[in-house]
Amino acid sequence: MNGEEKVSFWEHLDILRTTILKTIVVWGVSSIIAFIFKDRLFDFVLAPESSDFVTYRLLNLLCDHFGIDTFASVKIQLINTGLAQQFIIHMKTALCAGLVFVAPFALYQIFSFISPALYSNEKKYVLWIIISGYIMFLLGILLSYYIIFPMTFQFLGTYQVADNVTNMISLESYMSTLIMISLCMGVVCELPVLAWLCAKMGVLSSSLMSHYRKHAVVAILIIAAIITPTSDIFTLMLVSVPIWILYESSVLIVRRVEKKQQSSKTDNRSGNTYFITPD
Repeated sequence: MNGEEKVSFWEHLDILRTTILKTIVVWGVSSIIAFIFKDRLFDFVLAPESSDFVTYRLLNLLCDHFGIDTFASVKIQLINTGLAQQFIIHMKTALCAGLVFVAPFALYQIFSFISPALYSNEKKYVLWIIISGYIMFLLGILLSYYIIFPMTFQFLGTYQVADNVTNMISLESYMSTLIMISLCMGVVCELPVLAWLCAKMGVLSSSLMSHYRKHAVVAILIIAAIITPTSDIFTLMLVSVPIWILYESSVLIVRRVEKKQQSSKTDNRSGNTYFITPD
C-alpha cells in the first residue's frame, strides 16, 4: 500500500460499496436535472433532423465553394406510435445524458479507489489512460452526432423505392439509432488508447499491425456492419472509414511507443558501459 495504512478485505468492500453508491447518486441527480430541462435536452438530441443543422449548413458551404449542387437537406417529420412512448424515451434519454455527465466523476472515484495500491509511475499511467479514454469516448459520440448519424438519417430518411411510398420515421427508431451509433462509436474510438496500452505491455507491435492490415480492414467492415442498424453501403462506409483512420492512427502510436522504448534501452546500455584503462 506504499506506506499507507493497510485495510482488510471487508474494509475494501465497504470502500468499494461507498464508491458505487456515490456514483449512482450523482448519476441519479444528473439524470433528474437532464429530465427537468426537457426542452434543452431534446433541442440538442433532435437537432440532426432539422434542415438548419450545422453539418448540413457546412456541407452546403462546401458545395458552393467547389461549384457542386447544394446538399439537399429535407425536413423529416418524426412521429410517435405509442401512448407512453414519448415519456419512456424522455426517461431513457435523461438517463443516457446523466451517464455521460457522471462519467468523469465515476472515473475519478475508480482512480481514487485503486490509487493507494499503485506506485507513483503506475498512477501516472492509469490517470493518463482514464483521461484519454474519456476524451476519446466523447470524441466518438461527437463524431456520431455531427457526421455519421446526420448523414445516415438524411440518406435513409429520404430514400424511397417509389414516389407513392412515404417515409414516416418514428421517434423511437430515431432515438434508438442515435444512441446505439453514438455509444458504439464511443467504444470504437478507444482503439488508440488500447493500442498504446498493449504496446506499453509489449503484447502489440507496429509490424504486427502493418502485417495484418488487410485482415484489419475486413474486421473493420464486419464491426461497421454490426454497428450500423441498416445494411446499406452508404452507412457502412460512413462508419468504417473513421474506424480505419483510428486503426492507422493506432499504428503510428504503437510505432512511437516502440521508438521511445528502444531509445530508453539504448540509454540504459550506454549508462552501464565500462572502460578499462591500463595501469
